[in-house]
Amino acid sequence: MKTNPWDVHHLPRADNKVFLVTGGNAGIGYFVAEQLATTGATVILGSRNPTKAEAARLSIRDRVPGAKVRHLPLDLADLPSLKATADDLERLDGLICNAGVLLDHPPRRTTRDGHELMFATNHLGHFALTYWLLPLLKATPGSRVITTGSFTAKSETLNLNDLQSTHDYHPKRTYARSKLAQMLFALELDRRFGDTTTSVLTHPGGALDSLTPDRPIHHRTTTDRLRALPAGLLLQGKDAAAWPAVRAALDPSVRGGQLWGPRVFGIRGLPTLEPVKGPLADPDLATHLWTASAELTGLDF
Repeated sequence: MKTNPWDVHHLPRADNKVFLVTGGNAGIGYFVAEQLATTGATVILGSRNPTKAEAARLSIRDRVPGAKVRHLPLDLADLPSLKATADDLERLDGLICNAGVLLDHPPRRTTRDGHELMFATNHLGHFALTYWLLPLLKATPGSRVITTGSFTAKSETLNLNDLQSTHDYHPKRTYARSKLAQMLFALELDRRFGDTTTSVLTHPGGALDSLTPDRPIHHRTTTDRLRALPAGLLLQGKDAAAWPAVRAALDPSVRGGQLWGPRVFGIRGLPTLEPVKGPLADPDLATHLWTASAELTGLDF
């Protein structure tokens, strides 16, 4: 499929549009928010940490004079709180499901609801948030849900009988499975609601803090920069890793059910369209996951 030329450094105007970026206070989410702010859109930073959110807001305002940015309290691991979060919004053109938790070591951790923490935050939280925001999104012509997946999830499998890694917990595998679940949800969402709200899947490729430009919320030492030089041949900073999500949110040529990622081997470079294959191309798996997610959250779309 041929797509229109896209300049990551000269984005189209999006005045009067409103975007919510989950995890917009740090990492890739911060740069998604910063780049969207340059378009004239109102950007809402969904974050559970008001101090970090305020620091990110001020950083964006410093980089983008006149930027319209505000904080919305958001804790994806606290499912009962998400309805109140959604009720705080009056308009929404785009929901960027970016926030994620990656634990490095055992033991297995759970939320207050008893869900495994990474699965709850990365998948169930976004599932529930989308549920509560869908009426608002459907009321806005051309609205989109953009889900940031992970290329690590492409080689993973999903055990529907052990979605929360109760019997097979390995932090990195559990993380990858939670991201696979999130990606399957994004594609199933478009199959179910693509006539009113487009759902697009993206992944950032490989991103390192040491390759990321300095901001008031993020500093690199000279040593960090020097050590990152070899990695820069293969990977990229979190500013570039934000490009697929930003294009998916703004580009009129983007269509629902698509997957966008970095052009060079899927790990770095300009955002480009990728084929949906492997477990992601299994609609039966996505349907069963949707049913299980509805049961776990108590929310039936």
